[in-house]
Amino acid sequence: MTDDDPDAPGGHQPPEREEFAHDPVGHADVRAGMSVGELVEAYGDAGIGAADLHHAVDVYAEMLGRDDVTNFFGLAGAMVPAGMRAVVADLIRDGHVDALVTTGANLTHDAIEAIGGKHHHGREHGEGSPREHDETLREEGVDRIYNVYLPQEHFALFEDHLRSAVFPVLEDEGTVSIARLTEELGRANAAVNDREGVAEDPGIAATAYEHDVPIYCPAVQDSVLGLQAWMYGQTTDFSLDALSDMSPLTDLAFDAERAGAMVVGGGVPKNFVLQTMLVAPKSYDYAVQLTMDPPSTGGLSGATLDEARSWGKLETAARNASVYADATITLPIVVAAAREKVANGEYPG
Repeated sequence: MTDDDPDAPGGHQPPEREEFAHDPVGHADVRAGMSVGELVEAYGDAGIGAADLHHAVDVYAEMLGRDDVTNFFGLAGAMVPAGMRAVVADLIRDGHVDALVTTGANLTHDAIEAIGGKHHHGREHGEGSPREHDETLREEGVDRIYNVYLPQEHFALFEDHLRSAVFPVLEDEGTVSIARLTEELGRANAAVNDREGVAEDPGIAATAYEHDVPIYCPAVQDSVLGLQAWMYGQTTDFSLDALSDMSPLTDLAFDAERAGAMVVGGGVPKNFVLQTMLVAPKSYDYAVQLTMDPPSTGGLSGATLDEARSWGKLETAARNASVYADATITLPIVVAAAREKVANGEYPG
């Protein structure tokens, strides 16, 4: 062995190395009674995806812990039907989201639960062929989202909610922004939830409304919410202006001393969050993405945040992390561990 490298086998002197540093991979010590934060710290001793998740928690904790960071949150995928609704609502409630960019689908499913509907555990496939399974569900009036079921009568409940409690208020205003639509949706969700004594929390849109957090939904047309808005506009003066959200979102980016992005999934929410910095004087100082899409396809959804740096969406010195895994697994872990770090005072409040 040599003094230069205690791990060098056979006493051979290793070559000069620029990239390599003596930092051996450890083995995660997992035991009963660990907190989520302690588990993630153990991940930091390991490699591959565990190391990525540990780094993501570190970056996200700094985003949440600093008072001078404006936090943008992008939410794609079936995160509400999958049970991630409260995670996002609590982040908004606790002041950790300054702007939410999401899909019309997530807002639709959020509203369904706010007014009394529920998603249910199901199966990816049943007896017989996968096709037969879904044909049976269709006959029974049940929609499937992988292994989650939603009875179609809940969509009828949602449509009635829009036509009775949301759209009529906006109709008097004529053409409105999409953010104005999501604001009114949140107000109506909260009102019905309280009036009907719904056991479920009023949810994401309602919490955003109550805490003055704007919700942007640039692809609202691609959802039941958007379809219903379009149909209502066929016989009334109600309409949506898709471009009017750009100014307030850009103003938020302009005014940010520092900016951070948490991007869950890809698609339009991811791009809408990141492209905002193309017209701001600075770029993101922090960014975390949780996705299952691989970067090798060249598509935006799996593109690394380092690639976003080449576009000027991230600062050259930005702290960023990407975790390639199911976001229904990684989002709760990252949020819980980051919150633990902040609560323990590891980052300034």
